[in-house]
Amino acid sequence: MAESGIPDIQIDADNLYREETFTDLTTGTIRLLVPVTRTGEDDPDRDVRYEGSASLMTPAGNLPLQFDLGASSLAEAIDNYAEAASAEAERAIEELKQLQREQSQKIQVPGQGGAGGQGGGQIQL
Repeated sequence: MAESGIPDIQIDADNLYREETFTDLTTGTIRLLVPVTRTGEDDPDRDVRYEGSASLMTPAGNLPLQFDLGASSLAEAIDNYAEAASAEAERAIEELKQLQREQSQKIQVPGQGGAGGQGGGQIQL
């Protein structure tokens, strides 16, 4: 860590990828990640990766989804997209439900916000 308290931020030159993006402009995006060496040449010793992304609209707002497509070609990534997106959406929704259950079980103590807090929309620092 640097003396200023900010950590040293460095690129891992042994784990570089070139990214290409494919989209249908409506449903989502497929990212092709091609491994490269520190000189920018393709790295044949590592596998390419296909990752998907989509957005799920919820009552609380937009929920971004990121998921691995487990594919070795673009055609396979397209075929795997729907199932992988659905599985990630189910996982994210279950995680949100779990967080809601945990929050609903917390005891409200005066001064900690919520229904038993200061109220009136006042911001406390």
